[in-house]
Amino acid sequence: MPTPVCLENDLTAACKAIRPLDPAKLQQAWNRIDSLTKPQGSLGRLEEIAARLMTIYNQGQAIMGLEETGPAAGIPQGPDPARIFTVAGDHGVVAEGINAAPQEVTRQQVVNFLNGGGGINALCAAAGAELRIVDAGAVGVFSPHPLLLDRKIRQGTDNFAKGPAMRREECLLALHHGLELARDAANEHCRCLGIGEMGIGNTTPSAALFCAWLRLSPEEASGPGAGIPPIGLAGKVEVIRKSLALHAETIASKDPVAVLAALGGFEIAVMAGIILGGASLNLPVLIDGFIATAAFVAARELAPEVTEYCFFSHASAESGHALVMEKIGQRPYLDFGLRLGEGTGAALLLPFLRAAASMYTRMATFDSAKVSRVP
Repeated sequence: MPTPVCLENDLTAACKAIRPLDPAKLQQAWNRIDSLTKPQGSLGRLEEIAARLMTIYNQGQAIMGLEETGPAAGIPQGPDPARIFTVAGDHGVVAEGINAAPQEVTRQQVVNFLNGGGGINALCAAAGAELRIVDAGAVGVFSPHPLLLDRKIRQGTDNFAKGPAMRREECLLALHHGLELARDAANEHCRCLGIGEMGIGNTTPSAALFCAWLRLSPEEASGPGAGIPPIGLAGKVEVIRKSLALHAETIASKDPVAVLAALGGFEIAVMAGIILGGASLNLPVLIDGFIATAAFVAARELAPEVTEYCFFSHASAESGHALVMEKIGQRPYLDFGLRLGEGTGAALLLPFLRAAASMYTRMATFDSAKVSRVP
């Protein structure tokens, strides 16, 4: 295992490699979109996706490549192949008795994913996305499988209501694993990444992280998760409140790694690493729902520039997600009432990125089609 100093240095280097989108390149993308044979803005947020996506790819030409011939010569192409990571981890805070489902469901669902029976399997198949299941810290042992990436740090975090969820070096290792997963995907010619998760109890650390970083109250950030009743929700709120008080000094330090180690989870840290790694390599990253957004907030604390590389797939039905979106200044693209997690929202958004890229590369311009311009 790399030393903590090496892990810190790797994280710092990845964060420094993330560049803001070049305003000139972004304007070039918008100029092309506005020159296409349609009224300006008539394809709505699809145009916004195209402008950002193509600017990301233009900045990463060395790894993305360009179309060499035809009407789209010199224009970067779309998001395929795309890879979605479903990252699994368990949480010591389930010992507080605030979850509707038993912890063993995490392991059972991972096996289900490996057997092809999960919601994420179905939606990745429909979207034409590669799926990888990452064991970041689930309780139990899994047999080797082509879809499984073993990045287990240990079998579940500690109970953050009693002490830190992770040691700092464990959190750094989880972030490192995420960076490496993104790098491996880029080396295997992936052009788009997506993140989702599986882990009973993981809405609790996510809500705690939102409280710590976005100054939400436990009531504002907490929801029923996998379906706890109102009396259980009150207990969840109280556990988060006590945990925030327990870790108040760490939160006040504003050290992102320390806060993530105190309140987070292995899968949340790995997803944050994937976001940072993707952005450092000029890859767009599709963010799933509530827990994936917690990973985004962690990544943003480490490198604010990641925001421009992230596409928020859907408005989660989990209580608090709408307020979180407002706090981070983002508007998700889809609103289907989803709250499954697993990366399902990321899989649903992928075809919209394809459509945006197709619009950008295939539509004629007013000049090339000899069509009179319309407002």
